[in-house]
Amino acid sequence: MTALGTVFRPQFPPEVLRSMAETADATGLDQLWVWEDCFSESGIATAAAALAWTSRVRVGIGLLPVPLRNVALTGMELATLHRLFPERVIVGVGHGVQSWMGQVGARVSSPLTLLREYLDALRALLRGEEVSVDGTYVKLDRVRLDWPPLTPVKVYAGGVGPKTLRLTGESADGTLTVADESADSVRRIRELVGDQQEIIAALHAATGPDALERLRRTSPDVGVAGDAETVAAAVRELAAAGADTVVVQPTGDEPDPVGFVRFVAEQVRPLVP
Repeated sequence: MTALGTVFRPQFPPEVLRSMAETADATGLDQLWVWEDCFSESGIATAAAALAWTSRVRVGIGLLPVPLRNVALTGMELATLHRLFPERVIVGVGHGVQSWMGQVGARVSSPLTLLREYLDALRALLRGEEVSVDGTYVKLDRVRLDWPPLTPVKVYAGGVGPKTLRLTGESADGTLTVADESADSVRRIRELVGDQQEIIAALHAATGPDALERLRRTSPDVGVAGDAETVAAAVRELAAAGADTVVVQPTGDEPDPVGFVRFVAEQVRPLVP
């Protein structure tokens, strides 16, 4: 079955999160995602709050920018979340928006090298291993988490270019598409990452009387605007192309974020096998 989720976007004020999370939990939605966009809301803080306010829905964090975060700190935070909320945390990491990384003095000359080193170290830490590495960017000296997750956890990675996507196929447990992708694009991503890799695809969507106008302001070239069947058809197309999960993203100016969660859970979900 195709998993279905939606997003608490960083354009929404933090105080909207609780209602969105509780609604996703109550309506049976599979996943609720939060983003870590500079300079909006912290992915870890919002995920922890959403998990604490709910009891069932899985909460995804996408994407944690690896230049901004020491890998040992990320490992500590993720291990804590997994211990507190077993089987409910999904995490994705990525290069970060390079202009933002430059603003905070964290931009690196080889994002691919950093991401590969980071994924290898983070996954080892979350397995409870003692990690020593002297990489170009990641340097750890006999680091082991005191409280690693009790069960194996997956680490996802995201990106858009073919080199990054090949890297996610080699070094991550799954791949997030970080922008809207057509069904043809998802098929190409599937070829790059391999048949065994889980793919989480994004779909910008809008519904209501001004849906098309709002969608074009947010995502002018891709996405879908319309009723539940129109959105569900787009979800089914991405699933047929190889997406295991589709995250239906509201526009940044969505007037009713909680209502959008209900729309996805109660109207779109029944139309997606």
